Amino acid sequence: MNLLLQACICSLVVSALVSGALSRYRGRWALLDKPNERSLHTHAVPRTGSLGILAGLLVGAYVAGLYAHLPGARWAAFALLLVAGVSFADDLRRLPAAVRLPVHFAAAVLLIYPGAYAPAVLHLFPGIQAAGPAWAIQAFCLLFTVWMVNLYNFMDGMDGFAGGMGVIGFGALALLGWLAGSPAYAAAALIASLATAGFLPFNFPPARLFMGDAGSGSLGFMVALFLLWAERTGLFPLWIGVLVFSPFIVDATWTVLRRTTHGQTPWQAHREHFYQRLVQLGWGHRRTVLWSYALMLKCSLFALACYCFTSVEVQGGLLGLVAVNYLALMAYINALERRRLSR
Repeated sequence: MNLLLQACICSLVVSALVSGALSRYRGRWALLDKPNERSLHTHAVPRTGSLGILAGLLVGAYVAGLYAHLPGARWAAFALLLVAGVSFADDLRRLPAAVRLPVHFAAAVLLIYPGAYAPAVLHLFPGIQAAGPAWAIQAFCLLFTVWMVNLYNFMDGMDGFAGGMGVIGFGALALLGWLAGSPAYAAAALIASLATAGFLPFNFPPARLFMGDAGSGSLGFMVALFLLWAERTGLFPLWIGVLVFSPFIVDATWTVLRRTTHGQTPWQAHREHFYQRLVQLGWGHRRTVLWSYALMLKCSLFALACYCFTSVEVQGGLLGLVAVNYLALMAYINALERRRLSR
C-alpha cells in the first residue's frame, strides 16, 4: 500500500509539473493550436499536454512496478508508443487518415494477437455472451481498439472534456478492479486516472493547455486495453466497462453514423457532437463540461450498480434507464436547436 501511495503521488505530481511547465512555454519549440472556423476556443493554446499525461503514467507505473503485473507488458507498451508517436506526428503536421489508421491497426494487432488481451468470449449485454471462432473475437477486439483510439480523438474538442472523462472513467475502472479482487488492475487504472488529473487543472475552461491528438489517442488506446484486460481475466464484463465510457461512445458513434448517412466524411473536423452543439447554443464551455462530468459520474455509478447487482433483470433495467436518459438528452438538445431556429 505504501508503494502504491508513492506511485500515485508520483504520477499526479509529475503530470502536474510537466503540464504546468508546458502550459507556460511559448518558446521556439512551442506547439500551438490556433483556432479556426470549427474550433470552440478563440486563442492559440499549446497542445502538448500529452507529454504531461504520459510522463505521469510512465513514472507511476515504474514506481509501482506494474510492468511485472501487466499482461503482455512489452507488447502493450510498444503498441501505446506507436499510437502516441503517430498521434504526436499528427499534432506536428496533420497526417491523412491513410497514414494514421494503418498505425492504429498495427498497434491493435500488437495488443490483441499475442493473446494477452484477446478474451475467449465477449460479454456484450447482461446474460448474453458471444462465443465464436477465435479469429472472429480477435477481429472484433482489433476493431474495438482502433475505434476507441479514434473515438477519444473525436471527443477531444472542448476544454476539460476528454481530461475529465479520463479522470472519472479510469477512476471508476480502478474501483471496479478493486471490488473484483485485482490490486494490480486497480493500481494501474488509478495511476492512469491520476496522471490525467495532473493535467486537468491546466485544461479546465478556459484551457491553458490541450492534450493534443497524442494525448487523446493514447487515452483511447488505454481505455481499450483496460476493458479488454478486464474481459480477458474475468474481472467484469466488457459491457460494464463500455457503460463507464458511454458518454463518449454514444456521442461519437451516433455522430459518425449521422454524418455517414448524410453523405459527410466521418473523420473530417466538425462541430456536430452533442457537447459542441450545447456550447454553440449558448451554454458555454464551463457549464457544458460540468454537466458532462455529472453525466460521466452517473454512468460510472450505474456501472458499479450493475457490477454489484448480478441479477440479469436488474442489470437490464439499469441499462434501460441509461438508454432513456440518453434519448431524453438528445431530444432536449434537438428541441433547443429547433427553438433557436424558430426565433
